[in-house]
Amino acid sequence: MGRVFDGLVALFAAAMVHPAAAAELRLLMFEQPGCIYCAKWDVEIAPQYPLTDEGKAAPLSRMHLRDVVPEDIMLQRPPAFTPTFVLLHDGAETGRIEGYPGEDFFWPLLARLILDAGDDAAVDAKE
Repeated sequence: MGRVFDGLVALFAAAMVHPAAAAELRLLMFEQPGCIYCAKWDVEIAPQYPLTDEGKAAPLSRMHLRDVVPEDIMLQRPPAFTPTFVLLHDGAETGRIEGYPGEDFFWPLLARLILDAGDDAAVDAKE
């Protein structure tokens, strides 16, 4: 009985810590062949991205700049150049980074987008 109760308590506590677990964050990278800044991002960021807190919070998807955007993705405006990184919350754009400013700037910008999206998720949960 004690193990079952402990397991239920742990499950309940995890649900309380992550109330928006059903909400999905995703980072969508728009790229195109020949983009030197996309290549630079691939060298400096891509290998470690899935291992970082940011990468775990917002897994990366990629699209070519001229691809048709799927209907379940709602962008505020189409991307104009590459790379463009769009943070999606349940398929809707919550923020973007246009261009690649280098790793020293990319991480703080992305962290801010994720933090802001978390605030938006908390507001959505209350409504």
